Amino acid sequence: MTGVAGTFLGGATSRLLPASIPFRYFGAAVAFHVAAWVALIQGADAMPRFAGGLGWPLAALHLTTLGVLAMSAIGASLQLLPVATRQPVAAARWPAAIWWIYTPGVAVAAAGMGTGIIALLAAGGGAIVVALIVYAIVLARNLIGAKGMPAVVAHGWAAFASLVVVLATAASLVGTYVGAPGLARGPALALHIPVAAYGFMGMLALGLSYILVPMFALSPAPADRWALASLALAVAALLLAAAAAFGVATQPLRIAAIAAGSAAVVVHLRLMTAALATGLRRELGRSFRLVRIAWACLIASLPVALAVALDVPFDGTTALFGLVVIGGWLLTFLLGILQRIVPFLASMHAVRGARGEKRRPPTPSSLTAERPLAVHFACHLAALALLAFAIVGDSAAAARAGALVGTAGAVAFAAFFAIALRRMAGPASAAPAA
Repeated sequence: MTGVAGTFLGGATSRLLPASIPFRYFGAAVAFHVAAWVALIQGADAMPRFAGGLGWPLAALHLTTLGVLAMSAIGASLQLLPVATRQPVAAARWPAAIWWIYTPGVAVAAAGMGTGIIALLAAGGGAIVVALIVYAIVLARNLIGAKGMPAVVAHGWAAFASLVVVLATAASLVGTYVGAPGLARGPALALHIPVAAYGFMGMLALGLSYILVPMFALSPAPADRWALASLALAVAALLLAAAAAFGVATQPLRIAAIAAGSAAVVVHLRLMTAALATGLRRELGRSFRLVRIAWACLIASLPVALAVALDVPFDGTTALFGLVVIGGWLLTFLLGILQRIVPFLASMHAVRGARGEKRRPPTPSSLTAERPLAVHFACHLAALALLAFAIVGDSAAAARAGALVGTAGAVAFAAFFAIALRRMAGPASAAPAA
């Protein structure tokens, strides 16, 4: 075993959280994935020209960002960062408490957004803020005194800082509906969107990639200096976008932010493609085809962001930006990685057995149901294509068709997850030994 894979796996078993912790986060993300597509069916008429405001498109967006992306990011970081930083695993009661507050908060807030019931939105938003504050404390405690992987740790701190900004702007945005004081809606929204997508979720995605991509490819870890250079450019882009949100040379600063972000993406993707090219495992299958598509969407998001910054006269620019960034990059990347990480963690927990006894480890491939993943792959890409067509052509029918196909794909992905859990809990003899 070479590079980061050996480093990670060498200490992973001793720092595993109980299986119920990461898998409850991933399970909730899988359920919210289905719910997000169902909400989009409800909001299909408004989706092609959606640019904000209460309604089912907003609910679908936040079921995806909060329910799928952030939920998975929290679960993955709680499990992976203690290993990467060589820190003891935090007491399981805190990750469990976060889940119990955060999960119903997301459901209630999304229901408030979809129905327009402000009391539900405020109650759910309050629970989300409390849960994420506790998560931020747990994250910071883990990052303090970290002993390894400086690039991953630095991305963790950038995600932490972004999360603080996201919480403040989210509170201001919810406050506008209940008359609470805070930032004006315009600056709060202009700050919330890039910092939530490229900051909090983006930094976690980029940082954890330096663990996961080399680990699955069995390749050496990328050079820290280049990973830190990419991070510095990304942070500069976020700071420029933040300054633009407050009306300081708005258009020039947004263009400069996109330029800095583009440079950060180029450096990051060069590191990722080098890791894949030098890895001992060259064929990573359908999951990494999704990852490569997600990277292409990350690149594509930058010219779309430029179109938004330049106020290109097209009514669907905002909706297209959201589709490319959230659906094309972050969601597609996450679904590709989850196809690897769920069987991987399930295999490691299966070694322990239900009562901690040792037993022969099943291989991750033996825990993976390929047929549901093949259905999901086709449905997910078809749904994204239909939604893009809906935005370009201002077609509610195409949006509804895309949401229906996306729902079918999400159900198939849920079947993959359920089968992995069932096989993990089954007898060791049911799966080939590693």
